[in-house]
Amino acid sequence: MFKRRTSRVRQCSRMKRLEVRVMSPRIAWFGFLRLFRRSLKLAFFLALLGVLGWGGWLGFRRAFLENPEFRLQVIDLNPNDAFDERGLVEWAGINTQSNLFKLDTRAIRERLLARPEVSGVAIERHLPGTLAVRVTVRQPVAWVAEAGGAHERREGGLLVDNTGIAYPCPQRQWETARELPVVWVPTRAEEPLAAGQPVRQPELARCLRLLATVCGTDPRSAKAIERVEQPNAWSLVLTTRDGTVATFGLADHARQVADLASALDHAARHGYSIATINLIPQRNIPITTRDEAPAPRANPVPEPSPANRREERRAQDLKSILNRG
Repeated sequence: MFKRRTSRVRQCSRMKRLEVRVMSPRIAWFGFLRLFRRSLKLAFFLALLGVLGWGGWLGFRRAFLENPEFRLQVIDLNPNDAFDERGLVEWAGINTQSNLFKLDTRAIRERLLARPEVSGVAIERHLPGTLAVRVTVRQPVAWVAEAGGAHERREGGLLVDNTGIAYPCPQRQWETARELPVVWVPTRAEEPLAAGQPVRQPELARCLRLLATVCGTDPRSAKAIERVEQPNAWSLVLTTRDGTVATFGLADHARQVADLASALDHAARHGYSIATINLIPQRNIPITTRDEAPAPRANPVPEPSPANRREERRAQDLKSILNRG
C-alpha cells in the first residue's frame, strides 16, 4: 500500500559510507607511500650523519691521534719532595712513547692520588707534546708511633702532616724529616696506624697543638724535641733531646712554652741541667736537676739544604768514578 521512503539524510549517509568503502584501499596506499617517503628521508639523514661522524673520526685520528707531532715529548712536573719525573712515569704508568691525546689523564691522576704522600693532583695537556703535572705533597710536622714502641727515623717510617694524615716517609723527605720530633699515641686495636689514613687518636691533635706553639715561638725548637705524648687525661709530656722532661697542661701553651724557655736559659747561665719541670702551675714551678752541666748554647749554624747535600753526594760519586778510571 505505502512504499517505505528513505529520507534524504539517510541517503546521503549511505552514499558517504559507500564512497569511503570504495576509496579506502586507495587512501591506504597513498598513506603508505607518504610514510615510506618520510622513512626514506629519515634513513638518508641518519646515514648522512653516520658518514659525517665516521669521516670526522678518521680525520681526528689522522690529525691528532696518529700525528707524530703530538707524541709525548716533555713531562712538566712541578718541583716537589716526593718524586721526580722518573718516579712519576713509574708510579703513574705513563707510556712515554704514547700520543698526548691517548694518555688517560684521569687514570694517571687516580694512581697518583693513591699514594699516601700526595694530597692533590692537577694534569693538563699542552700542545704539541707536553704533559703538565702539578702535585701537592704532604708536608710533615712530626713522626708518629704507638706509645712505648721502638721508632726509628728512617725512610718508610710514618710521618704525619698538619691535617693528621699518616704517610710513609719518602726518600726525598727524609733529610728534612729526620730532625722532626716523634708523637706517641696510645695503642688501640680498633684504631691502628695506617698509611694514607687519618690518625684517629685525639691525643695526636693535642700534641700537634703543643708542637705548633713551640715552633711558632722558635722554628728551630723542633730540632731539640725528641718526642711528645699524652700520658693521662690532663697533661702532655715533652722530652727534649738532651733529656729534659717537661709537663704541660692541655691549654695555656704559650705561657708554658715561655716559662720553659726562661728556665732553660737560667739553667744554661748558672751551669746546671733540668731533669724534669712541671709547667702547669703559673708560679713556683717545680723542677728537678741533674748533676751534669748543660751543654753550652752556641749560635746556630745554618745547615746545608737538601739540594746542596744531593749536589755534594753527586760530586763525591763523580770523584770516585774518576779515581777508579
